[in-house]
Amino acid sequence: MDEPIVFAGVSKSFGALTVLDDVSLTFMRGQTTAVIGPSGTGKSVLLKHIVGLLHPDSGTVTVLGVDMAHARDKDVYAVRKRLGMLFQDGALFDSLCVGENIAFPLQRHRPDMTVRQQRERVEEVLELVELPGLYDRPTSALSGGQRKRVGLARAIVNQPEIVLFDEPNSGLDPMTSDAIDQLIHDMKAKLGITFVIISHDIVGTINVADRIAMLYQGKLIANGTTAEVVRSEHPVLRRFLGRNLILPGAGDDGMARLPRI
Repeated sequence: MDEPIVFAGVSKSFGALTVLDDVSLTFMRGQTTAVIGPSGTGKSVLLKHIVGLLHPDSGTVTVLGVDMAHARDKDVYAVRKRLGMLFQDGALFDSLCVGENIAFPLQRHRPDMTVRQQRERVEEVLELVELPGLYDRPTSALSGGQRKRVGLARAIVNQPEIVLFDEPNSGLDPMTSDAIDQLIHDMKAKLGITFVIISHDIVGTINVADRIAMLYQGKLIANGTTAEVVRSEHPVLRRFLGRNLILPGAGDDGMARLPRI
């Protein structure tokens, strides 16, 4: 079975600035892949290529079997219907209640569903994100963590095959970040969706990711399982991790530690 997202030799420049430089990266079906790297190194540009908002100068980006740079508009739109997105700030409509926010993709993409069926589906995903009974809650009354959960519920309500996360822990306190990480982990286990996470949160990334890819100055300098990447001796990667990290299940004491550098 083909993998859901494949970058093959992708380069992208804006004027004299090369943001992606011959990047080849495959996102594995049913796994969580985190893309890390310093600010301005191409992570968000990579995400925009997946949804077809940007096209590569060279190379190909294939999503669910569709070449996003050369496909017809209707084929790109069909792919987008099979994607979910959790935006960095939640991107909720404050004029709508919680349930109406979550139902928004259903109203656009599922004309076959009745209003009652849409509400039942929304209430189902509210249970999944541990916010039961909040359908009618004003969006303005939500905490930061609740907004993220509502955003996640909206991302999965249309049963997508891929969900993209843009900094899911941005702006959250450590305890809420841990709760969101656990929720992402549980969602993948329950739903079997392919997750792509753009993140600066190294601890959270290691907790939830099956695989990690690192971009630096437009190049892919690390790509592998979480254990492989954390053990990497690449000097830039080690500097980026920047502190002690503990990886369960390795070493004599059951843990592997990345030394502070």
